[in-house]
Amino acid sequence: MQALHIHAGPKALSHIREHGLRPEHVGVIPGAAGGPKGLILGPLDRFIFGDWLAQSSQPVDLVGASIGAWRMATACLNNSVAAFERLEHDYIHQHYEPLPGQKRVSAQQVSDAFGRSLQAFYGGRIHEVLSHSRYRLHIVTSRGRHVLRREHPLATPLGYAGAYLSNALHRRALGGWLERVVFSGQGASLPFDVQDFRTRAVGLNEGNFMPALQASCSIPFALKAVHDIPGAPAGAYWDGGITDYHLHLNWTAPAKGTDRAIVLYPHFQKSVVPGWLDKALKWRHGASPSLDNTIVLAPNPEWVKTLPNGKLPDRTDFMTYDRDLAGRVKVWTAAARASQQLADEWSQWLHRPDPKRIQSL
Repeated sequence: MQALHIHAGPKALSHIREHGLRPEHVGVIPGAAGGPKGLILGPLDRFIFGDWLAQSSQPVDLVGASIGAWRMATACLNNSVAAFERLEHDYIHQHYEPLPGQKRVSAQQVSDAFGRSLQAFYGGRIHEVLSHSRYRLHIVTSRGRHVLRREHPLATPLGYAGAYLSNALHRRALGGWLERVVFSGQGASLPFDVQDFRTRAVGLNEGNFMPALQASCSIPFALKAVHDIPGAPAGAYWDGGITDYHLHLNWTAPAKGTDRAIVLYPHFQKSVVPGWLDKALKWRHGASPSLDNTIVLAPNPEWVKTLPNGKLPDRTDFMTYDRDLAGRVKVWTAAARASQQLADEWSQWLHRPDPKRIQSL
């Protein structure tokens, strides 16, 4: 069974038919939010960044939210293959025990532990991320507005309830509650149009890298918000996936010729869902002209059924396995190892690109 499905927008498909696909054609790589689902992208990440893109020299914008931001920042480290292997190991083995006298792990406890993990992972190496000769990192976060400006035990749940209802009426209405704040390294301009949603751009530096990355991964109520990030507007910052779950953005990579024309998107599903609050709104899951230059690499849904438990790793596994760390590690490791097939099939396709294998988005 083929594990990999290749989906492309009409302009990306036209590009492949005319020029094929070479590493120098890639201008942007997005990294979606999605927690443990991102584990199946490890082999693709190692191949794309450690092998394929290394054969070219053009600048590439790496845009990530939540675990996607962690992945894209890891791509900027020296010896990224080893860094991706460590990321996979550390993510699979994360575990949180309730404090004495508590029945469940608190959001503060998870945030504190996650902060220590980021420090252990990137401590002393932030300069590698920010000075990469080719990759320009963009970390997406969601900043609260009005009642969500500061985290509060009563106001925050009410604020998110209002955000959910507003978003259900119209995605732009979510901007009344949250705004997209993107932290970009090396003075890079955003590689997408920002007219779709209220957006701020902030410079990424050694002083705000850690809090920006932690904020981008801070799922509301599961982790605490990160407040008052240096160099950015004051307020509470949460997971970038809330505003941009799968980064369904109007990418502005060059559209003509072979110069950085392609947005290459390793993803864990075909659909590119705009925001986290859109997950249940199926009518917002379809492709749009914003993805015309995009190639999505996604697992075959039938192949996914062959993985442990017949699904991708996801956050429900934390509850399913509870304190059975060994059980969860076993199934997540098995899924990550099986996903090597995705990278192998992508490598094979690149050696002999066949447009007939490409499906529409």
